[in-house]
Amino acid sequence: MLRQAFFGVVFTVALGAVSMTSRGVPDQPAPAPSRPPADIPFSRLTPDATIATAFQPGAVASDDAVWVPGRETGTVTRIETKGNTVGTPIAVGLEPCASLVLAFDSLWVPLCGEKGIARVDLKEPKVTATVALQVASGAGRIASSVGSIWAVTDRKGVLSRIDPDTNAPVAEVCVPGGAAAVAAGTDALWITSEGGGRLTRVSPHNHEVIEEIAVGPKPVRLAVGEGGIWILNGDGTVTRVDPDTNKVVATISLGGAMRDGDIAAGAGSVWVSATGSPIVRIDPRTNRAVQRFTGQGGGAILVAHGSLWVAAEAETTWRLDPRLVAAVRP
Repeated sequence: MLRQAFFGVVFTVALGAVSMTSRGVPDQPAPAPSRPPADIPFSRLTPDATIATAFQPGAVASDDAVWVPGRETGTVTRIETKGNTVGTPIAVGLEPCASLVLAFDSLWVPLCGEKGIARVDLKEPKVTATVALQVASGAGRIASSVGSIWAVTDRKGVLSRIDPDTNAPVAEVCVPGGAAAVAAGTDALWITSEGGGRLTRVSPHNHEVIEEIAVGPKPVRLAVGEGGIWILNGDGTVTRVDPDTNKVVATISLGGAMRDGDIAAGAGSVWVSATGSPIVRIDPRTNRAVQRFTGQGGGAILVAHGSLWVAAEAETTWRLDPRLVAAVRP
């Protein structure tokens, strides 16, 4: 846990901290997109459970539950993983959006309808504090790393660091314009920026901008896992970045626009979901989209508790076995 005395009121501007290697070497051209997969009807899948609640982007898992934001209702809802039962919604504020984060014995909920990131005590359960910052993009993500909460708070390119001891911002890092989402992984922060189609790597320890990487057009959502950083682009492709080299190693075609899509990594695959394409599965061994399930639903997806959680019909969540999903052939 970061201590208040350590931070004081410190604001770090990292424009001049970009390494010479990232600025001195021109971007390498991305590999050509792979061909898209054949369509499979979503109705061919049989869920392990059908849960009567809407599944929305930004859901997160705790040890024994999945937590889902409700943008229209101003709530977060707990789904018990043992019985697949839905708990009483918790009021958090106007239009919870972006993504939820579980850290420091709390659930952190960005609010798009008002200025704030709500902190929910899961033992109460209720909102115990609100950070006076607003996320820059409702389609983005927030993250937790090295004892802090991180959020993009200005589309011009401001990444804010929040001290959970004080529930207040303590530092800022400048990143490329059009910034939307931040994810944590491989001892780094990864920030997507729609301006110029960039992925920026930042050290959470000293706020140094390590690398700026050209990805696809209009990137927003991203996932960390399965050996890579996976960026969902606005042109219906996914860019894979190797965190060891900070280089693009694949550009993967999904077979259509996925602008409203969500992306997750886990269970041996990378998963994308968008309206009309509830599941697109990418095989990280081949860097190809090998399955695309089409039909009603889509737009939110999560890998947690050995299952794939997907937005199905309106007000319905499907819980699926990812191994059985991967076994379906066109």
